[in-house]
Amino acid sequence: MVRYALIAVILLTALTIYALIDCARTPEAKMRSLPKWSWLVIIIFVVGIGPIAWIIAGRPEGPSGGRRKKGKIVPPDDNPDFLRRL
Repeated sequence: MVRYALIAVILLTALTIYALIDCARTPEAKMRSLPKWSWLVIIIFVVGIGPIAWIIAGRPEGPSGGRRKKGKIVPPDDNPDFLRRL
């Protein structure tokens, strides 16, 4: 049991440090819901839930679009650049 508790403490500490650094480096203009100082207080004093709340509700949204579209694959005999190099 001690081993599981130690793993939980390490993971929680790592998550808290990640959330603190991410919040501190995020420009205040891009933050959602609350100002920066309140997010920092929540992350520090609401153990466990604060960092998760930051990741879910406070972080700025990433670029939308999902997957990048791949370029159309052209066979070598139809590719003029390939044929020019021959």
